[in-house]
Amino acid sequence: MSSSDPMGGDAALVHRMQSGDADAYRDAVRRYTPGMLAVARYYTDASNAEDIVQDCWATVVTAIHGFEGRANLKTWLHRIVANRAKNVLRARHREQTTDFSDMLDPDLANRFKPNGRWAIPPKLTTNESAEKLLENGALSDCLDKHLSRLPETQRSALVLYEAHQRQSEDVCNILDVSASNLRVMLHRARQKIFLMVEHFQESGEC
Repeated sequence: MSSSDPMGGDAALVHRMQSGDADAYRDAVRRYTPGMLAVARYYTDASNAEDIVQDCWATVVTAIHGFEGRANLKTWLHRIVANRAKNVLRARHREQTTDFSDMLDPDLANRFKPNGRWAIPPKLTTNESAEKLLENGALSDCLDKHLSRLPETQRSALVLYEAHQRQSEDVCNILDVSASNLRVMLHRARQKIFLMVEHFQESGEC
């Protein structure tokens, strides 16, 4: 493949990708990812840019079959990245902030680092499965009680995602929230439930 003939090189590479050649995808990723990251970073920070580009490559696996060569491959890839980045920005603009910006209870907040990870993990010492734990009627009642105390959006997210085994995309559509907001809601709801179970195991009280 001659570097002096990028369009010809593109055509051959595209043909191989459309034929399902795994090596062709690896070649494309090595060749075009740096430029795609540069485009994504125009819209967002480096960490989010990497996520966007990874998502775009996943899209390319199927989208490449519709590539008609009206633009060169590089331009086409950059357009996909730009569109995805713009969609991410639009989703952020419509994020609901009232529930997500609230402070955690002091007893809960003290258990976490600023990045949201556990500073003091739950002391769940039981070897029982989740199913066995929930066979404990008092614990099950306590769980219902704490679920009812969660903010409505957190409770809905947790019940839809965990109890009803909904896919993330389905939950986002039902609750009209972005994927990042769903992660925040699930994270906070799980934190509170983890601490409830820990307290129940230590004291036997709800």
